[in-house]
Amino acid sequence: MLLAIDAGNTNVVFALVDGGEIRARWRIATDPRRTADEYAVWLSQLLALEGFDRGAVTGVIIGTVVPRALHNLQVLASKYFKTEAVIAGKGSAEWGFPLDVDEPQNLGADRALNVLAGHARHEGDLLIIDFGTATTFDVVDYRGAYKGGIIAPGINLSLDALVTAAAKLPRIAISAPETASVVGRNTVDQMHIGIYWGYIAMIEGLVARLKAEVGRPSKVIATGGLAILFEKHTSVFDTIEPDLTIQGLAMLWERSQQGN
Repeated sequence: MLLAIDAGNTNVVFALVDGGEIRARWRIATDPRRTADEYAVWLSQLLALEGFDRGAVTGVIIGTVVPRALHNLQVLASKYFKTEAVIAGKGSAEWGFPLDVDEPQNLGADRALNVLAGHARHEGDLLIIDFGTATTFDVVDYRGAYKGGIIAPGINLSLDALVTAAAKLPRIAISAPETASVVGRNTVDQMHIGIYWGYIAMIEGLVARLKAEVGRPSKVIATGGLAILFEKHTSVFDTIEPDLTIQGLAMLWERSQQGN
C-alpha cells in the first residue's frame, strides 16, 4: 500500500492508497516543528484503529508547499516505514507536463498535482479551483499544459483578517446560509452574507473571466476541503473531486516506479 502525504499550509493529509483506491485518510494541523516520532505515534494509532498494519505500507510519496515540514516527513518514511520517500516534482517524480508560465519553479506542489490528476481524469480544457488556505484557480489546456491561474485569499483567511482588524466584529463559523437573502438584519447575518455570498460572487466572476479568456469550453473542477460548502448555491462547478491532490500523488508514484 502507498502512503500519500499532502503537506499544505494549514493541514497535512495522510492517505492510504491501494490499487488507486483511497482506503483511509487522516489530517493533522501543519507544524514544521512536529518530529517524525510525533507523526509516527499519532499515525500508528490511527492505522491500528482502522485495522491497518504499518508494515503494509510499502511506499511513501510526499507533496508539500511547506519546505520546513519536508525533512521530518522524510525521516518518518525512512525510520518507521523503512522506505525512502518519493518527493513530488523531483527526480523520478517530475511533473511530466508543460509549465507554460513565467516562473515554473514557483508552482506549488498541490497545484501541480491537481493539474496532473485533473488532466488524467478529464478531457478538454480545465479550470481547477482548490479551496484551501488560499483559493487557487488553475488553467489547464486540452493537451495537459499548465497555462497559469489566480491566487486569492481563502475564505477562512478572509474571515480571520476581517475579525482581527475590526475590534467589534465577532468570530463566526462559516456555513452555507439558510436563505438567499443578501439583506442582513444583524451583525452576524451581515458578516455571513459578506463572506459567503461575496465569495460566491468572486468565484463566479473569476470563472466567467477565465472562460472568456481561454475562449474554448472549459470544465470546472472544484477540490479542497471547503469545495462542498459552495456547491449548494452555485452552478459554476461541473464536478467536485475532494481528493484530487491525493489522486495526483498516487498517479505520480505509479509513474515514478515504472522501470524500477
